[in-house]
Amino acid sequence: MALIKYHHNHYTPASFSNIVDRFFNDNFFSGEVSSNFTPTVDVVETDEQFEIRFSIPGIDKDHIKIDLDKGKLTVSGERKMEEKTENRNYRSVETKFGTFSRSFYLPENINEDKIEADQKNGVLNVVIPKEELKSTVKQIAIK
Repeated sequence: MALIKYHHNHYTPASFSNIVDRFFNDNFFSGEVSSNFTPTVDVVETDEQFEIRFSIPGIDKDHIKIDLDKGKLTVSGERKMEEKTENRNYRSVETKFGTFSRSFYLPENINEDKIEADQKNGVLNVVIPKEELKSTVKQIAIK
């Protein structure tokens, strides 16, 4: 028995809800399909850290922005289509293009000063080290 890849035709809506979503999200009247790009994300937790891995092939690190504000980590950027189209006739374009922004609320037990990020082979890896939760319970001696 062989495994056969299931190919879902996303142009054929499966429910009324999908038809409504497609109407408002796609450029319905021109026949063009929406090209919003949203990178897939994997979140990994170990005893020492969290890792958030973004699949962003084709995006240079200079076009990615990482912000941390009040415990919310936001990664944003843009994947642009190649400007040069001379001598090229695209027969099919399945790659999504456009701006993206993904946000995550981080737990309190992280070390914000030691967050690091690197990009290799189209994957942006953000490493968020944990630190021990500081006890807020304080005993007061009775005199």
